[in-house]
This record gives sequence, structure tokens and C-alpha cells, in this order.
Amino acid sequence: MRIIEILLAASFLAVLVRLVHGPSQWDRVLAYNAASNRLIAVLSVIAIMSRREFYLDMVIVYAAVSFLGVLIVTRFMERGELHR
Repeated sequence: MRIIEILLAASFLAVLVRLVHGPSQWDRVLAYNAASNRLIAVLSVIAIMSRREFYLDMVIVYAAVSFLGVLIVTRFMERGELHR
């Protein structure tokens, strides 16, 4: 399990670099989505290791909110209303 945690942390840090230094807004949105996916994976691993179903409920709620957030931001970016 320790190897999985290290790999998830390394990939999360790589995505955070893209989130901060992304050349365009679209790259930053994709990096946010990728970071959210990594966080969902980390929370899932924590839920499995601690054997608590409550964390899996948190994962489902966070995944839904993250997905809706990405949809809203991309919708504003398509219309050009984000930069007003």
C-alpha cells in the first residue's frame, strides 16, 4: 500500500505543477480535473485502509461536486464570460 501512496503523491505533485504553470486556461482546468481525480483516489485508498464506509460517501460527493465545478468553469470559458 505504501507504494500506491507514494505514486499517487508523486502524480498529484506533477499535476499541481501543471495547475500553477499551465500555459493556458484550458490546461489549468484539465490539471484541476486531474488533481481532483488523484484526490478521489487518495480518499478511496484511505477508506479502504481504514475500513470505514463514511469516507466512500465523501468520495462520491466530492466527485460529483468536482465534476459540476469543471463543467461550470468550462461553460464560462467557452462563452468568454470568465474574463469580463
